[in-house]
Amino acid sequence: MKREDRRQAIIDRLVESRAVDLDDLAARFDVSRMTIHRDLDELEQAGVLRKVRGGATIDAGTQFESDFRFRELQEADVKRAIADAALELVEPGMTVMINDGSMASVLGELLTRRKHVTVITNNAAILERAKGESGVTLIGLGGVYSPKFNAYFGIVTEEALSRLRADIAFISAPAVSGRLAYHMDEAVVRTKRAMMASCRQSCLMINNRRFGHTALHVLADLAEFATVISDKDLPQETSAELKGGETVVRIANRKDAA
Repeated sequence: MKREDRRQAIIDRLVESRAVDLDDLAARFDVSRMTIHRDLDELEQAGVLRKVRGGATIDAGTQFESDFRFRELQEADVKRAIADAALELVEPGMTVMINDGSMASVLGELLTRRKHVTVITNNAAILERAKGESGVTLIGLGGVYSPKFNAYFGIVTEEALSRLRADIAFISAPAVSGRLAYHMDEAVVRTKRAMMASCRQSCLMINNRRFGHTALHVLADLAEFATVISDKDLPQETSAELKGGETVVRIANRKDAA
């Protein structure tokens, strides 16, 4: 098997199982452990995966989030359920901000069914899917394009957001611990914070699997969000932290749930 084919097979395996074992890969492809080490090193340098002891993973770490192309293919049922719940907060005539991320891109696609809405986003997937849709006014935020996040960031993005105002901003995060949401990338954090500052209220969309983890940068206190939407009940620690506050917690209805 050629090197490029082997590395693509490693990527496919990661999409399927989220983690790979070094010895298993060496046996599967009939190559040395050192060859697999080199494969994983180059894929890590490309931002595709995160090496761990004995293998690699695409699960987020304090300074790592997997490529948008991976996240787009995973947990479609969870993303759709959370996006459906978020859509209930949008009414005709509203101006909506949506950040980067695969879950946010699902919401962006659903928003095309809401007529007479204005969508402001830096998410390239939403810009591609929503352009030309009747009844939707689409405002694309410029900036420096990030292939890893499939979105635009930087000074241009933040300056544009400072001159706009929305009814609601939908924000996603890869990690929450206690009542703090985190992200591993500083530029992404600045853009998300700029969206929150430019809207009347903000909503955090968070996969329950992301709770109990941290990342390099604090994004926000959950109390800063008017609404938090997840696919399962929040951990007891987080619920206790939010108790008595004004943040509303919504649990999305997963159609595959028992």
